Amino acid sequence: MKLKTKISLLSAAVALCCGSVGAQTGAAGEVAAPAATPWMNAQLGAEERARLAVAAMTMDEKLKLVYGYLGSDMESKKTTRPAPSHKQSAGFIYGVPRLGIPNLWETDAGVGVASQAGPDARPGTALPSGLNTAATWDLNTAYAGGAMIGAEARAYGFNVLLAGGVNLMREPRNGRNFEYAGEDPLLAGKIVGAQIKGIQSNRIVSTLKHYALNDQETNRTSLNVKIDDRSARMSDLLALQIANVEGNPGAVMCSYNRVNGVYACENSYLLNEVLKKDWGFKGWVMSDWGAVHSTVPAANAGLDQQSGMPFDLADYFGPPLKEAVLNGWVPQSRLDDMVRRILHAMFAHGVVDHPVAPAPQSIDFGAHAAVSRKDAQEGMVLLKNSAGALPLSRSAKKIAVIGGYADRGVLAGGGSSLVYPAGGNAAPELTPKTWPGPVMVYPSSPLKAIQARLPSATVAYADGSDRAAAAKLARESDVVLVFATQWTGEGFDMPNLSLPDKQDELISTVAEANANTVVVLETGGPVTMPWLPKVSAVLEAWYPGTSGGEAIAGVLLGEVNPSGRLPATFPASESQLPRPALDGFPEVADRRFDVNYSEGAAVGYKWFDLKGLTPLFPFGHGLSYTEFAFSDLAASVKGGVVRASFTVKNTGKVAGKQVAQLYVSPLTARWEAPKRLAGFQKVEVQPGAGVQASVTVDPRLLAVFDSASKTWKVAKGDYKLTLAASAADSKAVSTVVHLDAAVYDVNGKPSR
Repeated sequence: MKLKTKISLLSAAVALCCGSVGAQTGAAGEVAAPAATPWMNAQLGAEERARLAVAAMTMDEKLKLVYGYLGSDMESKKTTRPAPSHKQSAGFIYGVPRLGIPNLWETDAGVGVASQAGPDARPGTALPSGLNTAATWDLNTAYAGGAMIGAEARAYGFNVLLAGGVNLMREPRNGRNFEYAGEDPLLAGKIVGAQIKGIQSNRIVSTLKHYALNDQETNRTSLNVKIDDRSARMSDLLALQIANVEGNPGAVMCSYNRVNGVYACENSYLLNEVLKKDWGFKGWVMSDWGAVHSTVPAANAGLDQQSGMPFDLADYFGPPLKEAVLNGWVPQSRLDDMVRRILHAMFAHGVVDHPVAPAPQSIDFGAHAAVSRKDAQEGMVLLKNSAGALPLSRSAKKIAVIGGYADRGVLAGGGSSLVYPAGGNAAPELTPKTWPGPVMVYPSSPLKAIQARLPSATVAYADGSDRAAAAKLARESDVVLVFATQWTGEGFDMPNLSLPDKQDELISTVAEANANTVVVLETGGPVTMPWLPKVSAVLEAWYPGTSGGEAIAGVLLGEVNPSGRLPATFPASESQLPRPALDGFPEVADRRFDVNYSEGAAVGYKWFDLKGLTPLFPFGHGLSYTEFAFSDLAASVKGGVVRASFTVKNTGKVAGKQVAQLYVSPLTARWEAPKRLAGFQKVEVQPGAGVQASVTVDPRLLAVFDSASKTWKVAKGDYKLTLAASAADSKAVSTVVHLDAAVYDVNGKPSR
């Protein structure tokens, strides 16, 4: 039976149980409700349907919707998962079958349908890391990836996907950076918003997380972020705000850390004032797993649902919440609002009208692998390419492949986002094997993919454990491919930006043996490269996902022209960072400490510009197998809105894609940094041809946030628009526009 048919039948079955008179199912599977269940009338708006459903609920039914269970047994707490939950899943919330409100089945995460550890892990298609998707600078690719993982979530019977990670890269050593989308609020917000939109096209809910300022993992449950309102609104909160508008997520997940002294999940400033009042968010706020610390303060501050008990110390939104409501400590109207928000999202995103029904046999894993492969290839960044080292010459007779488990597969990041592949772990001996592991190598071998493409060449492999043997193989080869890996994951940060396990020494040794050495990096974020002058080329492949080996081989051999651009600055050393020493490292359990974001909104390339620092590779950097030139930059201002048009020409000999990046700099005003990314456009251009493109600038990117009035204020004066291939492009072209003073509301709309 097809998935669509199963869904339709289940919709009808649910509707029939909801009242004395059964609802009818239309041809499209939508439920048309009789008067007995008016909230099931799909012709009504989500807000009205939620209001009607709340009015029909008992208190105990309301309390069921605000309390989330772990979807797995937890041996350490001697708890078992609810029977209706899916095995080894992230979470479960009981619905209200009497009223036709389905259960909520929750799964991690942003790169695919993840599993908790155990014997019943479900195989899924893994997208490349979030950083790779951000490095595509392509909203269509981000949307397609979201639609794919959302489809798998639905097919496995999940209606909530805990995706949408948009925490800015303030700390490049953060072990969870691979889940996110880089350092710039515009790029991160747009990319993650597109992915959320793709996920929710499957009539399921996606979250937006982690709200807010959870930018490192070390002591994440005890650190306190200190930042002023203006700086937060112009950096991390702006990224979340843009993603919220672009993706319209059904839920927001609050984070572990404190912000200005108050836990994020009981922070009224974040939840009530910014998210719900200022941004007008209509969905619900769920906690991260283990991020709740109270009942009355959390509920009154805007938390709508406790997630993943028993990760918290107590069932704060269980019996204690009922007692709090009965005693008036939490108003009845607040409990109703909590439930109404959950129902609003369920109605708005089709969760009620199109119930999920597990049908994993309907998943086209081959087609999904192709989506993952395209994402990987669009996001791989060619960092260096001396003397045309890449693409590899098909006339090469002897190729050495060294290190990185390249004979078996490609690396994945660790933690709750880990997707288990069909075929199992290609390197099961790696440790740790428990949380945040297992260290996973997806069975997509770059070595085998290269061998298949070059049947006449001798492609030999050495694992790199013996540096002398690796150097000998390098000397005997025409070209050397060194695969270097950096495993990162949830719950920990890297002590520094160096490659682990003496891989820097391995690369240097190999490069000294053969100057024609190409390094392929599979990392969770930026790394330092003391060997960079010695090698001929460097390809940043991030964590390339299910089809990573095929994707890497395609780029190395020129089947695909690399078009990824860095979504984050690669520092030359830790000394260039706002905090050269990682705060709270090494970790001390339960020790509260402050992380002072003294850089304010000057995150990433803005910090480097502000301090006059030269990075190893700048934000936006990326090479191609062809060359591009920008011309015809023109800008206009109408009603305070800036629009720039330009031409991108391919001056090389092969087709390729260029990311046109528009930066804006105030010439008479003062910002947090000399310039900001104001827009971008990825275009494909044939050799010798030119493509015209344009960018419209969000007025918030021309303004400074004023906390007192909650408005964005544009200062009168001249502004330079720079069209560039990176934040440090020496061949950039520019023009100047004049702006009159203007005021925009908290959401960037003209103020009346």
